[in-house]
Amino acid sequence: MKRKIPLIITFVVGLLVITSDFIPHKPFGTLVSGLENWFMIISAFAILLGTLSLIKVSVLKIKFKNENWKYYILTLVSFFVMLLFGLFWGTKTQSGLFGHGEAISSIIGLKPFDYLFENIYEHLQATMFSLLAFFIASAAYRAFIAKSFESNLLLGAAILVMLGGTSIGSYLTGWLPESLKFLHLPNIAAFIMKYPNTAGQRAIIVGAGLGIIGSSLRIILGIERSYLGGS
Repeated sequence: MKRKIPLIITFVVGLLVITSDFIPHKPFGTLVSGLENWFMIISAFAILLGTLSLIKVSVLKIKFKNENWKYYILTLVSFFVMLLFGLFWGTKTQSGLFGHGEAISSIIGLKPFDYLFENIYEHLQATMFSLLAFFIASAAYRAFIAKSFESNLLLGAAILVMLGGTSIGSYLTGWLPESLKFLHLPNIAAFIMKYPNTAGQRAIIVGAGLGIIGSSLRIILGIERSYLGGS
C-alpha cells in the first residue's frame, strides 16, 4: 500500500491536469487551480528540506574533516549571514524584524542583504559564468574539427555565420553586383540563421516535447517509479 497509494494519487492528478487543458471549465479548472496552490506549498517545504539537508551535509563534512571541509565552513557562515540579514532588516521594500535598517542603509547605501547580494554574490556569479566561456571555446574547437562530412558542414556554416556578422564579411563580398546580392556574406549568414538553424532548433524542441510526453506518461501510468525511491 505504501507504493500503491502514491501511484494512484499520481495517476488521478495527472489525468485531472491533462483533462483541464482540454476542458477548462468547472470543476476541472477549479481543481487544477487548487492543485497548483498545493504544489507551491509543497515547494516551500521542499526548500526548507533542502536547507536542512545543506546544513546537515556541511556539518558532517566539517565534523569528519573530509576533503575541502574548510569550504563548508564558508558555506555555513555565508548562509547564516544572509539569512540573519534578511530576517533582521529585510530585502529591498520588505521590512525585517528590526525595520528597514535606515541607519545601516545610510552608511553603506543599501540594506545589508541587498548590499552583499549586489556587491558579492552577483560578482561571483558573473565570474562563474565567465569561466564557462573557456569550456564553450574548448567544446567548439572539438566540434569544429573536420573529421567527417557533418563536421565539415558545421565548420563551414560556422565560418560563414561568423564572417557574415563582422565588417570583414561585408568587405569581402561588397564588390559583388546587386544581381548577386544573395552571395553577400551577411545575407548568407542571415539565411543560415533564419532557415537551417531555425529548423534544427524546432526539431530539437519537438524532440524534447515528445520526451517530456513520454516521461509524463511513464510517471502517470506507474512505469517510472524513481520518485518513490525505487527503480
